[in-house]
Amino acid sequence: CAWSIERPPGDTAGCTFCHTSSEERCSTCHQRHQFDPKVARRAEQCKTCHWGKDHRDWEAYDIGLHGVVYQVNKWDPKQFDWTKKLADADYVGPTCQYCHMRGGHHNVQRFSTVYTSMGMSMADRGAPIWKEKRDRWASVCDDCHSPRFTKENLQALDESVKDAGLKYRETFKVAADLVKDGVADPMPKDLAPDWSGQHVWSLKIGAYHDDPAFGGKAGESGEFRMSNCSDIERLCFESVGYFQTYIFKGMAHGSWNDATYSDGSFGMDRWLVNVKQDASQARRLAAIEKKVGMTWVPESFWKTGEWLDQLTGPYIVKNHPGKTIFDLCPDPGWLDTHHAPAEEV
Repeated sequence: CAWSIERPPGDTAGCTFCHTSSEERCSTCHQRHQFDPKVARRAEQCKTCHWGKDHRDWEAYDIGLHGVVYQVNKWDPKQFDWTKKLADADYVGPTCQYCHMRGGHHNVQRFSTVYTSMGMSMADRGAPIWKEKRDRWASVCDDCHSPRFTKENLQALDESVKDAGLKYRETFKVAADLVKDGVADPMPKDLAPDWSGQHVWSLKIGAYHDDPAFGGKAGESGEFRMSNCSDIERLCFESVGYFQTYIFKGMAHGSWNDATYSDGSFGMDRWLVNVKQDASQARRLAAIEKKVGMTWVPESFWKTGEWLDQLTGPYIVKNHPGKTIFDLCPDPGWLDTHHAPAEEV
């Protein structure tokens, strides 16, 4: 992810240990010195990696209805018999593995929500490409619940995700208008280059970049970043990257507290208010500066600093003038949101 690529290695040790050292290795789930299927079938086995602000899986499960059933019954072999294969499991409540690896299938993504834009692609908005995945989801719930129950809960998830999308779009528009009007502090041009080596506004990403007011040339894309950017950009990032995730994960796992009070919808409310407050203050300051004839020069600490100079963007600009990371990667693969058509982003 961009917020890992842009930073020096020491900053992202936690990202690296999961996404390179552990990802897709048998011993990650089966444990190297035991390799016992009974261990791999327990929900805690997923906990090492699948928790935290931007992938709040464990928390959503653990404090949700299913997680509570699991925690109070997991010691009873009559309720959770770990010696049985997943295909034969008859648990009193589902584990992570029961739903996401149904029947013992090791392709976890068959029942996951990965790459679905914080749940918006999963919402039932008439997108036929997701119908198969939704039906697959429902088939798992139907193991224990009625089809009506499953349908109603998916509908509740849809409504929560749609409402979250409304809040984020409003948050985004307040921030975007500041940049368009040239009163954001700092503007993209005043910052150190992003991890790709560009100065495009970080929230105008992929094929959605369509306005020169956001910096960059036609076809250039901004890249998400969470460091060395305006406070409003950071709040927008956290609103969709953290709080909207809480809402989606909470609703999907039956964790209503996560979806609402625990920085879910209430968190998005708070960040929307903060963005509006910051934008209002920025516009008042800009009006005062204009009235007194003051020309504001952004502070140099936005462009350079002992730590800033270690970021990927400044490194590229210094060592490869006129190039971006897309020019330097002979086969950028998934990095190439730079030229991706809208339907792929």
